[in-house]
Order: sequence, then C-alpha cells, then structure tokens
Amino acid sequence: MRAVVVEELGGPEVLRLKEWPDPVPERGELVVDIDFAGINFMDTGTRAGFSVPGEPPFVPGVEGAGRVSAIGEGVSGFAIGDRVAWVSVYGSYAEKIAVPADLAVPVPDDIPSDIAAATMMQGLTAHHFVTESAPLAEGETALVHSAAGGVGGIVTQLLALRGARVIGLVSREEKVAAAKAAGADEVLVSSGGDFVDRVKDLTDGEGVHAVFDGGGATTFRPSLEVLRRVGTLVYYGPLIGDIPTVRMLDLPKSVRITYAVYADHIHNRELLLRHTGDLFDKIREGKLRIDISERYRLGAAAQAHADIESRRTSGKLLLDPSR
Repeated sequence: MRAVVVEELGGPEVLRLKEWPDPVPERGELVVDIDFAGINFMDTGTRAGFSVPGEPPFVPGVEGAGRVSAIGEGVSGFAIGDRVAWVSVYGSYAEKIAVPADLAVPVPDDIPSDIAAATMMQGLTAHHFVTESAPLAEGETALVHSAAGGVGGIVTQLLALRGARVIGLVSREEKVAAAKAAGADEVLVSSGGDFVDRVKDLTDGEGVHAVFDGGGATTFRPSLEVLRRVGTLVYYGPLIGDIPTVRMLDLPKSVRITYAVYADHIHNRELLLRHTGDLFDKIREGKLRIDISERYRLGAAAQAHADIESRRTSGKLLLDPSR
C-alpha cells in the first residue's frame, strides 16, 4: 500500500510517499481501507519529534474514516464493509490501517466519511471542553482563541448552542466572517496578547467566565488576565511555541486552569461513543457544521503541513488516499 512515511525527524519535507507493508489485523483489531485521514496540528509535532509513535521510520496521523476490510480474532459487533471512524491511532496517513476495535466508532449512514474523519479529534476535543472542562451556562461569557480555526470554530458553535456569549479571537481580518458564522457574538482581530483591554471593555471590566486558549505561551498570561473571579482557563496549546509555566503565587486572582490531555479526557469506549454520538446528532440536525477547508492528495502531506504551520488555513484539512 501507499503511505506517508517519516524516515527522519524534521520539517514538512521529511514526509514522503512510500510503499509500506499492508497491515494484518492482530487479535482485537480491524483493518480499515481509509477514505479520508484527518490532518491535525499535533501531527506537525509528531513529524518533528514531539509525541512520536516510536523511532523512525513510521507513518504519522492519528484519525480518519473508512470501511472495514478485515477483522481480527476476538472482535464482535463489526462486519466487513462497515464504515468506521477512529482517533488516537497512529498510521492514518495511508491507504489502510489496523485499528483497535475498541477505538473504532460506527459511522451512521447519513454522515459522510469526510465529515466523520474531520469530526473525531477536533470535534471530540471541543465537545469535552464545553461539556466537562468549562460547561458554561446560558448567559455566561467565553473568550475563544482561533475562533475561525478547527477546534476553536467547533468550540464556538457548541458554546453558542448552550446559550453562552462568545467573544472570538482571530489572527487576521479575513477570518472575522468565519468566526461570526460559527456563532461568535463579537470578534476581535489579535496577534499575541494585545486583546486584554478590549475584552475587559466588552465585559464592563468583569472579565469572562472561561477562556479556551490554544495559542501557546504568548497568550497564556493575557488569557489569565481577562478571567473573572473563579473563571476557567482551558489551555490546549503545548505545540505552539514555548510551554508556559505557572507559579501559583503569581496568579492574578482566584482562577481555575485545566489542561485537557486528549487520551485522558476520552478515556473509555463509553465516553467515546457518547461524545461522538452527540456530535453526529448535532451534525445530522444541522446544529453543528464541520468546516473542511482543504482536501489534499496523499502525496501532498508535506504541503498540507507547510500550510497548517504558516497559518494559511482555517477549518479542517484532510488527506484523500484515493488521489
């Protein structure tokens, strides 16, 4: 089969299309013919040596959707031809993948494979943020970084569905419309931490109930500053720049800080099916839009990584192994 292989750690240029052995299902696994693989910012860290599945060579990518083509021993509840999606399974930048059955999510007939693939990591992350990390009530206010982006755009939509007021941050003027379309009530164009005074003005000096910050170290302190008393900072930007450190006595007020480790916040199959089921329901009902901004051929993975690192994209990026 064809796969995108990392033979040495480095920049986007190390992603090369190669012939790779077809997977064989071990006990408890499914082999899936991949329709689409999701491209995530964390994949750029994997390529560079942060959170790798092992020593090179390896196939990156952790999410996708496709059809079951082989079933290992001990697996029940799946049949050849079933459509499934997955996340947290390395090797997704390929034509085929072996997926542990307990990580395979059945895809409803009325959810297209590209939408299912695009929903898994960013959708589950956003869903956990707004239902577990900082479940805001109607009328409460949130500040959402990168409100036109993948996770930020879904967070914005889900918060709006809960009746929260959303102040969105975007990096460029041309992203304002996308953030408003996602449900942001106000949108600020900001680079770095220059948003503090404007957010305080919009909240009459009170600050926000929660900040959803994927901006890295440069925005961490300003995000703390705009929280109101006992507000929550949901931080999820460890791959962007330096990782911030916290000295408890330096906190500006009584606040909560949470870092939601993906593998931990969806830590069993019951939660996986519950969260994905709610996301698929909202997509089906037209309440949640999954924005796929670009579909790349499998051999263009390096270009996709260059695009995502240059911040030239918004919404979800996918690889299409059929191309």
